[in-house]
Amino acid sequence: MRQRPSGKILALHAGIIVVLLVAQLFLPPYHHTNLARIMVFASFAVGYNVLMGYTGLLSLGHAMFFAAGVYGAGLTVFHLHFGAIEAFGAGVLSGLALATAIGLVALRTTGVSFLIVTLMFAQAAFLTTLHFNQITGGDQGLVISSELASLRIGSFEFSFADPAVKYNAALLLFAVSFAVSMALVYSPVGRVLIAIRENEARTRMLGYNTYKYKLLSMIISGAISGAAGAMYALLFSYVGSTFASIQYSIFPLLWTLVGGVGTLMGPILGTGLMFYVVDVSSGLTHSHLIVVGIVLVVLVLWFPRGIVGTVRERWFPWLP
Repeated sequence: MRQRPSGKILALHAGIIVVLLVAQLFLPPYHHTNLARIMVFASFAVGYNVLMGYTGLLSLGHAMFFAAGVYGAGLTVFHLHFGAIEAFGAGVLSGLALATAIGLVALRTTGVSFLIVTLMFAQAAFLTTLHFNQITGGDQGLVISSELASLRIGSFEFSFADPAVKYNAALLLFAVSFAVSMALVYSPVGRVLIAIRENEARTRMLGYNTYKYKLLSMIISGAISGAAGAMYALLFSYVGSTFASIQYSIFPLLWTLVGGVGTLMGPILGTGLMFYVVDVSSGLTHSHLIVVGIVLVVLVLWFPRGIVGTVRERWFPWLP
């Protein structure tokens, strides 16, 4: 049976999008660009949250899906001179196809084994980007700004060098990712995914093919992550092996844990908070990772279920 989000939940989440839309009118240039970057990364975290937060599958390989989107969009622009829309589509399809192929194999395992297998595949993908450096640019990367034409829609032309275009494109991606996540959570499929997270054996006893549902979850997660990677390449005009490194598998895990696993608002809150913790602390000291570590310890002690998860548990149980 399909559940529907309450009016209160819809109003809250619509309010978040409206606040982000209006914020661009008042933000100084530095924070304007930062928030665009945060929204792209938050979309990546939303994709990761589908797999870990709602299906209970802990992955250390999501960098390969983000990188698939980055390379799918960036390389088609650089080598094949695709337009922005075609390149974005190529990035999404790259993330979706890779998630399908990896899921068919990795989901034969469970628990820690699944985590290790996804990590191994991600490292293989990272090494592949380094090996084929004549195509990918390796760790030096490729700058695609000179190859990327402005987006034309009717009589309107949008340049990706324009900060307003960057911001609103990032906001559009986040809003769509946010909506897809909410629709999934309240759909019958989402209910099954949550049941798998809570007790897979019992869900299987009820007659559900849990393997197929987990594969679907991984495909959706990979597609959203690929879309985030594709958007990042188009908005910030850079493609490089860094995006396939283990660091970019840890980032969405960290952002989701800080914001709240299995919550709709957790990814954006966790991404924004950790982005600025790193940004501010790195401007104050070269030992900024110590500051980041202290902040994480405090958050774990005071918000053991993440910020939104703890707030939901203690004060607002209606939060999704």
